[in-house]
Amino acid sequence: MLSIAIALVANAQLLLLDEPFLGLSPMLQDHLVDSLLKIRDKGITILVTEQFARPLLPYIDRGYIIENGSLVMTGSGHELMENQEVKAAYFGI
Repeated sequence: MLSIAIALVANAQLLLLDEPFLGLSPMLQDHLVDSLLKIRDKGITILVTEQFARPLLPYIDRGYIIENGSLVMTGSGHELMENQEVKAAYFGI
């Protein structure tokens, strides 16, 4: 959270986040998503690498699924959430 604040104070136009949900409770994950949406609404581009992207999928413009170093799927957050392969592999549905 501190690194996000530092980037915003420096007027960054691109925010790079690596595993921002790691170790956060579901409540803090929701708070982080809300904060990232507010940052995005201010015109700042956000690039997130995350193994647990489920909380962000409804809001992303573009997502990429990489397995073993290879790109296996791409699409909007909605497309990825509705994909049966993604549901089975990542959501346990």
